[in-house]
Amino acid sequence: MAAAIHRLLPGESLIYFGDTAHFPYGNQSPQSIEEYGLGIADFLEQQGCKMIVIACNTASAHAYKAVMKNSGKRIPVINVIDPASQEVAKKFSGKTVGVIATSGTIRSGIYKRRIEKLAPGTRVNSLATPLLAPMIEEGYFNNKISTTIIHSYLQKKTLQNIDALILGCTHYPLIKKEVESYYTGKTVVFDSAQWVAKAVKEQLESSGLRASSEAPVFNFFVSYLTPSFEKSARLFFPGKVKFEEKNIWK
Repeated sequence: MAAAIHRLLPGESLIYFGDTAHFPYGNQSPQSIEEYGLGIADFLEQQGCKMIVIACNTASAHAYKAVMKNSGKRIPVINVIDPASQEVAKKFSGKTVGVIATSGTIRSGIYKRRIEKLAPGTRVNSLATPLLAPMIEEGYFNNKISTTIIHSYLQKKTLQNIDALILGCTHYPLIKKEVESYYTGKTVVFDSAQWVAKAVKEQLESSGLRASSEAPVFNFFVSYLTPSFEKSARLFFPGKVKFEEKNIWK
């Protein structure tokens, strides 16, 4: 998500906080996720952020309202679910759309509610895929192990004969090619990152907040730094960032 925003808005400085200590959020309770989200939002505001992007589908499902109620009074807050839902509803109204995501996101039913409200008559088939995020976090993608696990999920009846598939987790862009290869071009695979980045750009411009800096700064924080996380992150930001471990809940 951060990489997509950087590509579209290269002059913007980024402050990133990855809550790796509580990963995966899909296994956490809604109450815990809300608490984590509020803590992270407070930390980002303390760092001087002018906008918050909740770059996690599960956090968007369970913490967005609370963060909006708190931080939203002072700065814009964007979640990752609404931009993708709006785009899919516009392009696939009346058709069948699949969603794969963590158990927490699927249990919330948020994609189904959003899309069916925006485009009545659209069928939304959802499937929890709890093994995918930890698999990707540990660096298993684009290999035989990941392909086997991905295909075992995509072969489920729920995801057959769909017109589009939403990758409902911000880890999933790393397996997008593997998912597309399974469907052999017959299903459009949606990564929400580009639509979120577009929403960020529009919000910054409409609020008069867009930066004109030619020397953006990148500050990346994580609650627990692991070699596999850093390796995956550098696929998107090769050599550009230094990660700092920070426990904001002490």
